[in-house]
Amino acid sequence: MTFFYLLLPIYVAFCLWLGFRIVQKAGFDGWWALVLLIPVVNIAMIWVFAFTRWPTLKEDIKQDL
Repeated sequence: MTFFYLLLPIYVAFCLWLGFRIVQKAGFDGWWALVLLIPVVNIAMIWVFAFTRWPTLKEDIKQDL
């Protein structure tokens, strides 16, 4: 059980780092990754990020993502 409590913060930090990188590449502020820590809100924000227009997408190129 001690091993679990040792790995849990590492896992959470890794997931936050991944979320930070993904949100930054989409063109949003990386601090939005902290929303992943809030239950229920994190699921809603994943949907918001999935269906909003990403600032890094170019207007003159058709990118059907």
